[in-house]
Amino acid sequence: MGCCTSCLDAISGRSSNDTRQSETELRTTSASSSSDDAKSLSVSRAMSAPTIDLHDRQNARITGYGLAIVGVSIEQDSAYWEVHVDMGKEGSAPMELLVGVSLKRDRAFFKAMEDTPAASQVDKGTEMMRNIKVKHGDTIGVAVQQDDLPMIQFLLNGEPLHDISINKFRGSVYPSIFLPENDGLSARFVFAESSFKEMPPGARFGPLIIARGII
Repeated sequence: MGCCTSCLDAISGRSSNDTRQSETELRTTSASSSSDDAKSLSVSRAMSAPTIDLHDRQNARITGYGLAIVGVSIEQDSAYWEVHVDMGKEGSAPMELLVGVSLKRDRAFFKAMEDTPAASQVDKGTEMMRNIKVKHGDTIGVAVQQDDLPMIQFLLNGEPLHDISINKFRGSVYPSIFLPENDGLSARFVFAESSFKEMPPGARFGPLIIARGII
């Protein structure tokens, strides 16, 4: 014979109010976690150049120029994400973007960059990024693997760009992009698999996820 919830609560010494409160706390915690994930998978204001402008609720679309870094490091063995390019209108002149990963940066780094106009790629924080010529509507894919053979692969509209792959990198890295000075260019980081326009280069490459410790 079944037993109602209130009877079970009475046996355990827990009131109905306690049960409702626990359920509410669980729902609130779950909602908060989802909100934190959505917020974290976004471009970090503190880790990006002051000349970068952030748009939409997730801070995933950027305009302006300079280095923009997502505030989530890549911890999984293999990850894939996309950058969707919008130049405002069809027929706009192609331009080159730097795309890839970067180490963690801060305001002091960008201040030093301002004082070094002729900075090298290492000084600009783009040594693990590659130039890709794009036009309006293009999709750049980035696939990172960190197991036995660390590698960063790049794709343009689903086609692999083998010549510019990066075969070695070290340290905790973050998805990043460097926009040149421009007139009307915007780029959007896309991390949700359901919003990908192209396929990753292999089944092992899943969407970027936020690493969580075990409590």
